[in-house]
Amino acid sequence: MPSNAGLQVTGQPVWSAYGGTADDAQGYGPYRGARALALLSRLPIDPDAVRDFSSFLWRDLPGALLPQMPPERLEIQRLSSTGHWDIPLLLSPERRLHLLIYQAGPPVFGPDAQFNRNRNHDETAFWLAYLDHRLPLPPPTAPVILLGGSNLDPYDGDGLHSAMRDLLAHPRLQDPAPASTGARRAAMTEQDLSHRGPPERDTVHWPQENGPGNLRVSYILPDARLRLRASGVFWPEPGSPEARLMGDPLAPPTPHRMVWVDLDLSGLN
Repeated sequence: MPSNAGLQVTGQPVWSAYGGTADDAQGYGPYRGARALALLSRLPIDPDAVRDFSSFLWRDLPGALLPQMPPERLEIQRLSSTGHWDIPLLLSPERRLHLLIYQAGPPVFGPDAQFNRNRNHDETAFWLAYLDHRLPLPPPTAPVILLGGSNLDPYDGDGLHSAMRDLLAHPRLQDPAPASTGARRAAMTEQDLSHRGPPERDTVHWPQENGPGNLRVSYILPDARLRLRASGVFWPEPGSPEARLMGDPLAPPTPHRMVWVDLDLSGLN
């Protein structure tokens, strides 16, 4: 699921302030497809019914928090920094389960913090508009599961948190509140101790000085009609046999932790 091509008009970047950098296109990356997403599924996908919203223009989102930008950029500036997809899985010839997948950019980076903060908020607010049928395409009537990295904690760190709280509270969805003892034990910095959100629900480890601290930024939100069996965050405690899977604690391959949810689909109509 690669991101689309850069912000180009007659072959030249529209936003000259970022020209020649990894931040001069629709999404951050040094080449087309950088930081793309991959979906692995044991269930078949209905390819004819996939909806790709990645080229959806930011200006077309109801209530968009648009920052000031040149008119020529507004005409081509998409909302997605990576992508938004509605992907139906085939449970049977008659039954579907829709995966709503996205990855939002961080709320604060680069020289234009307000642009990125607003875009991060609206990348999550897109799903609120979709589920509430405020977009041209209606939402699926079949059950959905929203999966994504919103780069947005409901309470703490940078960003406009209301979009994430509203999505967690949406009547169409349920929050499994996945947690781990490892995350709770890792919340030791001054930033962590000042957070409002429960540390056991954190999904990323950012212990850097002057950083935001550990936050909950990755989510799996099943349809409210689905029966939840269990959920969690794979965050091994120090000294446990699984801790070695996370690599060198001082230089891990990724600061993010895997979120998992176990659902019972047997009674799904």
